[in-house]
Amino acid sequence: MTASTTRAVILTVDDDPGVSRSIARDLRRRYGEDNRIVRAENPVQALDALKELKLRGEPVALLLADYRMPQMSGIEFLEAAMDLFPLARRVLLTAYADTDAAIQAINVVDLDHYLLKPWNPPEEKLYPVVDAMLDLWRSTPEPSGDETRVIGHRWSAPSFAARDFLARNAVPYRWLNVDEEEAKRLLDAAGVDGTKLPVVITPDATVMVAPSDSELAEKVGLSTAPAEDFYDLVVVGGGPAGLGAAVYGASEGLRTVLVEQLATGGQAGQSSRIENYLGFPDGVSGAQLTDRARRQAIHFGAELLTTRQVVGLETTGSARRLRFADGSEISAHSVILATGVSYRTLEAPGVGDLSGRGVYYGSATTEGQACAGAEIYIIGGANSAGQAAVYFSRHAKRVHMLVRGPSLTATMSSYLIDQIDGIDNIEVHTCTQVVSCKGSEHLECLTLLNSETGESRDVDTEWMFVFIGAAPRTDWLPGDLLRDDRGFVLTGPDLPGKPPGWVLEREPYHLETSMPGVFAAGDVRAESVKRVASAVGDGAMAVTLVHRYLEML
Repeated sequence: MTASTTRAVILTVDDDPGVSRSIARDLRRRYGEDNRIVRAENPVQALDALKELKLRGEPVALLLADYRMPQMSGIEFLEAAMDLFPLARRVLLTAYADTDAAIQAINVVDLDHYLLKPWNPPEEKLYPVVDAMLDLWRSTPEPSGDETRVIGHRWSAPSFAARDFLARNAVPYRWLNVDEEEAKRLLDAAGVDGTKLPVVITPDATVMVAPSDSELAEKVGLSTAPAEDFYDLVVVGGGPAGLGAAVYGASEGLRTVLVEQLATGGQAGQSSRIENYLGFPDGVSGAQLTDRARRQAIHFGAELLTTRQVVGLETTGSARRLRFADGSEISAHSVILATGVSYRTLEAPGVGDLSGRGVYYGSATTEGQACAGAEIYIIGGANSAGQAAVYFSRHAKRVHMLVRGPSLTATMSSYLIDQIDGIDNIEVHTCTQVVSCKGSEHLECLTLLNSETGESRDVDTEWMFVFIGAAPRTDWLPGDLLRDDRGFVLTGPDLPGKPPGWVLEREPYHLETSMPGVFAAGDVRAESVKRVASAVGDGAMAVTLVHRYLEML
């Protein structure tokens, strides 16, 4: 059974095979071109078909059920079917002797109509009824199901993680709170009790209970396994630097694969709006920029792998071997490290326990609508915090920015400061930090400390977004690949001439690390400019140096 967004289903169920074939034949003759006719010969079979249709997200417009069936009556079947498709129109097929029961069913199951058997000629007795029922259904159509559906709880950290993963990977999905009636219908159709969340249902009716990122990626069509064992270039990290390197590497003929642990875009991909990137005078969201770059890399032939964690890098002759967390490996002539940085965690009592349940790192734009009318707190004073404040100000009642320093001028671009000054529901609190978080099922209260006055106070809130600096993702690299005291990768002129163990006669190229053939680009590189444009430039320049390196092999 294939999901469809255009052909609504008309389902018939009758335990008399002759009658069942007859009504299906008459329906196909008139409605088969625009609708899909599904025929069942008993109510159990019909309910199984409806459950599969529900999981696939196919719309059901009309149910026609025989009144007298051995396993359950037509009325009982329609009652059960209403739990799955409450908007489908319902018609009971009856013999003349059962008309009283059919009339009573109008009150029991909100029956739309009953038809006497036989219905000959159908042009007079069947088609006018079906036409009317389809017109009624079209006036209140069910939502489209050609997208992944996520059933979870608002304050479930795994539910948030699944939504965030899908959103950051540009996978269309529909969120359903576990308490919603539609969620209950889907869980019933899937035979899942909903005690373990999230439950993810893909358009092909695959049901996953609390899936891992890799399981989710595979089922929604993201690439997770490399097509080859050896490449010219492996790019580790899918932020602006990594995507830039993938675009330029693939477009210049290198067999290129990009490996990303979570989602392409990096921190920039989470930005609600980037307004100082060249060529976008009206600004562009991080998600839009990421999607364009991802499609551009694929257009040129680059492979993009998701949910693959690289845990090791070593030299094997002229090749560079990368080891994944699952024990598998790929090799290449060259490697570009573009792993970027991750937000530093806020070290305060209660924060860790509430992560994903009111405490979020990054802008988490999936939570924008849920913040409507709320008081939210943004921790940090750099551009990422400012962009988030502007975004959430469109939804929240008030946005409170908590900044450790005396002002924003030392850490934020002036255009953002000007924007924030002009938004009435953004309030900046300087010299202020969070010293504790409290809550049971979710965040409920913050304790704030003013470092100037020494005063502390409690504020009630369910939302806190943290932007307090970044740490490089380099703890997996070998010890002989040199880094500075903060963990950022040293390259080119920042290395001590020829590094220890360097075997080549020449000194390292500008973006080359202390391991020949391994380059670093973007935020992970020591002394890099932390801007999207410079990261993309690093990626492009690194590919040029890769070509120079390959020419020497």
